[in-house]
Amino acid sequence: MAKVLIIGAGGVGQVVTHKCAQLSDVFTDIVLASRSEHKCIAIAEQIEKQYGRRIATAQVDADKVPELVALLERIKPFMVINVALPYQDLTIMDACLEAGVHYLDTANYEP
Repeated sequence: MAKVLIIGAGGVGQVVTHKCAQLSDVFTDIVLASRSEHKCIAIAEQIEKQYGRRIATAQVDADKVPELVALLERIKPFMVINVALPYQDLTIMDACLEAGVHYLDTANYEP
């Protein structure tokens, strides 16, 4: 049904990616992105081993709106699930608004 971009490859990102991978009829394509792509690759390998499902990975600096927008325009997700650090919420949200991509956040940041 939808391609999803998950931003954040920490503990929460790992859990969210595994949960999305279990719902292949809902999340048809998954891209996991983080500043440290090696973390994304490790999670992708776990998912392939556990569920037999391949997901894509990408490197992105969530502090840089233009870099985020370029990634969004390249992969064209239906939705971004933001599980990055809370202080990055606003840049990720701004990038989603600029690219016209749905945005889901699990945290709250108030400067």
